[in-house]
Amino acid sequence: MNSQEKQQSIALSAIFQAAELVATLAKTGTVDKDALRPMVESILVLNPQTTEDIYGGSWDHQTNLALGRRIAKQALGKDRNSVNPDTLRYALSLVHLEGKLSKDTNMLSTIGQKISQIEQKKGHYDDDVLHENMLASISGMYQDTLSKLAFRIQVQGDSRFLQQAPIANQVRSILMAGIRAAMLWRQLGGKRWHLIFKRKALLNALAARH
Repeated sequence: MNSQEKQQSIALSAIFQAAELVATLAKTGTVDKDALRPMVESILVLNPQTTEDIYGGSWDHQTNLALGRRIAKQALGKDRNSVNPDTLRYALSLVHLEGKLSKDTNMLSTIGQKISQIEQKKGHYDDDVLHENMLASISGMYQDTLSKLAFRIQVQGDSRFLQQAPIANQVRSILMAGIRAAMLWRQLGGKRWHLIFKRKALLNALAARH
């Protein structure tokens, strides 16, 4: 396993964690806060020293991305059928949507400016990224930018939950975190075809203790 595959496995874990959280939240109206927090926090990490730093540092990312890592291993391995089909769809959609975003320099610039503004607000809410006002701001950023692209991620679930503003804000915030992870995946050289033809190497990286 080389260093690039190790780092790609971190990005892949984050993509699948975002996808699984959206699938669960849309169907049940609840989400694991311990899995949600590092995803939302990753959006505001603008100048990381390492890939691990985006998700809590060299030790913490193991725990913070445990859910996504497990799902990614299932999706790339022999347990693919045990993965929620919506999770797989969201994961691939995040990679596809980020590909569209990467070609839109104006939108990337706008997102960068908005992230800086949101990051500055964090102190007003006890540095809690899961405060409803923080999630509303991230959700608004998603609506003002990614929702305007021709390709949109269609979230399917229970309308009783999805029509509630706090839950809709959580869903969009997680999707934004998923886009952050997909951007990282691309920056690390990850491509969609790697999920098929580099499956064994990625599985080895996901299984390793980093």
